[in-house]
This record gives sequence, structure tokens and C-alpha cells, in this order.
Amino acid sequence: MCTKRALVWSLLVLSVFHMGLGVSCISLGVLGITQPRRLQKSQTSFYTPIWSGVCFLVCGLCGILCAKKRTGLTMILFSACCICGLIGGILNVQFVRAMVKRANSLYYLHLAFLCLASLGILSCTLSTWLTCRLASCEQKRLFLERGLSLHHSVECMGEKEVPVKHATHNRSTSLP
Repeated sequence: MCTKRALVWSLLVLSVFHMGLGVSCISLGVLGITQPRRLQKSQTSFYTPIWSGVCFLVCGLCGILCAKKRTGLTMILFSACCICGLIGGILNVQFVRAMVKRANSLYYLHLAFLCLASLGILSCTLSTWLTCRLASCEQKRLFLERGLSLHHSVECMGEKEVPVKHATHNRSTSLP
């Protein structure tokens, strides 16, 4: 079983990988946009790597913040960024795959886009899973610090006695 320290280091390494992936996607997207017009029919496939690269870059920055602070809010923020990066990577694959089907001389550039997007999708999925594991470890640590467990707190809530006031109503029935 992984320790919390190993989870944090894995998350930190993946965050740095996200940032490198983001910079690579943005660089290749800019390279694709600057290609001569005669080689490309539409620039749509070159803008999607830039947007997915921005998502990966923001995801990496939030991952570093999450690895340092490890609060519930930073973990939720990082998970949300990972999901946005996942969506950006999937959209990148869809747009670039549509462009690869067309005959054009930028095939290797499109293939690089697809590889980077696939790596981004894989790393975002892995980062989300690691964040959930880290959140679980933090939750266990907080319960142990307080001297309570989830089971214990549920039992305590069940043992509380709530004073119930019984109201008696005197009803007199009158016979005609």
C-alpha cells in the first residue's frame, strides 16, 4: 500500500509532467499555425492543441498547489482541473483525428498532437485517481487526529437521547 508521502510525490511528479505536456502542446500548436497556408486547409486542428495545452498547464499548476497544501479545496480544484484537461484532451483527439483523415503534408505534426493529447488524457485520469487516494488519506488522518472515526461518530449520534415532551389532551366527550 502506498504511503501518503509516496502519493504526494507521485502527484508532484505528475503535475510537473502536466506542465511539460502543456508547454509542448502549446508549442506544437503555435508551430502548426505558423505553417504556410498552402500546407493547411483549416486551422481548427491547430487551435485545439493550444487550448488543451492551456488546460494541461493549469492542471499542472493546480497539482503543485494541491501537493503543497493538501486541503480539501485544493484537492477539489485540482480534480476539476484534471477533468477539464481530460475534456480538452478528448476534444483535441477528436478534432485532430478528423484532420488526419484529410490528405495533407502535416501528417507528422498531427500525429504528435494525437500522442500528446493521449498522454494528457492518461495523466489526467491518473492524477484524478491519485487525488482521490490522497483525499482519502487526509480524511483518515483528520479522523485519527480528532480521536474519532466515522463509525464512532455515527454511534454517538444514535446514542443521544432527545427529550420528548408528551402533551396530554383532556378530551371530554359529551353525550347528547
